[in-house]
Amino acid sequence: MTEPDPIPRDHDQRFKALIRLFFADFLRLFFADRAARLDLSDIEWIDTELLPEPPDGPRHRLDLVAKLRAREPVSPDQPADAPDACLALVHIEVESADRTTGITPRLPAYYFHLTERYQIPALPIVLYLNVGLDGIGVDRVFRYFMDFPVLTLQYLYVGLPALDAEAYARGENWLGVALSALMRIPQSRAEELGLAVLRRIAGAPLTDQQRFLLEECVYAYLPVERDRLIELYDTLAKETLGGTSTMHRNQTPYDRGLEEGLEKGLQKGRQQGLQEGKQEGKQEGKQEGRLEALEVLLESQFGPLSADTLLALRALPDDRLLRLFALAPKAKALTELGL
Repeated sequence: MTEPDPIPRDHDQRFKALIRLFFADFLRLFFADRAARLDLSDIEWIDTELLPEPPDGPRHRLDLVAKLRAREPVSPDQPADAPDACLALVHIEVESADRTTGITPRLPAYYFHLTERYQIPALPIVLYLNVGLDGIGVDRVFRYFMDFPVLTLQYLYVGLPALDAEAYARGENWLGVALSALMRIPQSRAEELGLAVLRRIAGAPLTDQQRFLLEECVYAYLPVERDRLIELYDTLAKETLGGTSTMHRNQTPYDRGLEEGLEKGLQKGRQQGLQEGKQEGKQEGKQEGRLEALEVLLESQFGPLSADTLLALRALPDDRLLRLFALAPKAKALTELGL
């Protein structure tokens, strides 16, 4: 079994894809009462770039903004029978810093520009990856004139490091199972819990795309040393179900591409020299892995890819694939990526 390459910690890209795919699960997991008051069956992801003073004003790019309907009027300022009385925005920011002071000063501006542009009430939520606070709660941002608080903005938050990993790892919400890797885990339990989580995800009733994103999240954030993480990977690879390796069946596309590419390289190595073949196989595997991972990312952002788009992707050189990884999260359409 080939050792998987380290997974880059591209927090924005990873969590935008995760939350887009598991948006309803995210709200039900952490804010069940509010989720019950929303219609989560029809979500529209809207443009996240705000340009308050075009054409030269400051640009703000929000992480995720969902437009949906509530089961009741959202704002008491509107008549209950108004056509848009039940429209709502849910704005989610993913914050990877180890303090809240990076995001909180920006939230009031985000809120006002967003609601002014769309004329729809917005619910702000911050997902903290490295700040715990009280786990799940409400925080406030104040704006003062001298000692007079002229503005108070409230927002919901999730502080993953303060939540109990054991409880979420045992739950039936598959997003919560994967996010347990970022929660409070006793060091002595990290390996055992991580292995249990990966086994659960491998056997869960998920699509390949859902499974890929959840497994990739666990491998990226589980607090286990690199060498031990490889051993966990190998343990799963050796487990069989009906004679098939569960890890091979459910491993991430990146790892699967790397393994298949190495096998091709080894075959070439028998003819051209083993060392040369290994190096070529690794390179082919990495490119195949990047390609499949990029396809998952693009589908999570823009929906199913056409046959022409898939062909265009597969014709791209490796450096172009890497470039697309950087550009994709900021793109509004595939045409902006040359696809």
